[in-house]
Amino acid sequence: MKNYCIVIFTLIVFGVGFNKTYAQQDAQYTQYMYNTLSINPAYAGSRDVLSFVGLYRTQWVGLDGAPESFTGSVHSPIGKKMGLGVNITNDQIFITNETYIDIDFSYTLDFSNNSKLALGLKAGGHFLTIDTNRLNTGAFNTGDSEAEINIDNKFSPQFGIGAYYYTDKFYLGLSVPNMLETKHFDENSANTNSFSTAKERVNFYLMTGYVFDINEDLKFKPSGLVKLVDGAPLQVDLSANFLIMDKFTVGAAYRWSAALSAMVGFQISDRLMLGFAYDRETTEIQQYNDGSYEVFLRYELFKRKDSMVSPRFF
Repeated sequence: MKNYCIVIFTLIVFGVGFNKTYAQQDAQYTQYMYNTLSINPAYAGSRDVLSFVGLYRTQWVGLDGAPESFTGSVHSPIGKKMGLGVNITNDQIFITNETYIDIDFSYTLDFSNNSKLALGLKAGGHFLTIDTNRLNTGAFNTGDSEAEINIDNKFSPQFGIGAYYYTDKFYLGLSVPNMLETKHFDENSANTNSFSTAKERVNFYLMTGYVFDINEDLKFKPSGLVKLVDGAPLQVDLSANFLIMDKFTVGAAYRWSAALSAMVGFQISDRLMLGFAYDRETTEIQQYNDGSYEVFLRYELFKRKDSMVSPRFF
């Protein structure tokens, strides 16, 4: 069991190859529809209120070194056309720890029929730590000191772009949260006459959703997220959520060839929403863990405009 864990996470953290390592790529979230700012800067200010979001995810519970992610953001409109936001994400997996700090800016163009197109820019920094010393302690003892490739809080700049088109019932977003493929040189590897790097890959996101009014008390929203990154399988998330009496949200999701998910949410007040999600793997790894969990909290400081329709669904 422990040796199996080592193999899994060595492949995830480093990728397959020689003399080059790849840090874990962008974290995945089941409740991505409530956490849009983390992947698309054009979303900043689109809710027309000052909005605070926090989301915690623990993946593959029961498996040593499994991923844990936290993201927190705040965004608001500034003036009639612009939006501004800040997003902080911490992602831990096995021997790696990554922190992202970004500032997001959007500019919105108004079209007919209450439709809008927001264009966004994201700029910030990424801090990466890889501590292979943990491989030589406890359950993960490899006994191979030459395999140590340590990166200590390496900083790299980030720059991303995004577009977000939306109406009262429909949205479509396309984004690249980081366009820079930064390589982190490992100075420590020079002592062993080797060359090691950790490389950030470009992630492309496409997301969409539509709200159907079933009746006055029931709304239905199918949505989807497609993630493309070089060197990794295409990731497709499909979800369906029902909003009942503008208070309760219940839904299910499927991550292509990866997991099935259940989601529930409660709009405690006009300002506060709480949500939960549970994933169960559909791959062989499901027999080694107890699933993945997410908890989501959103607080909005000012009351929404009365003219907004279905604002809680995206």
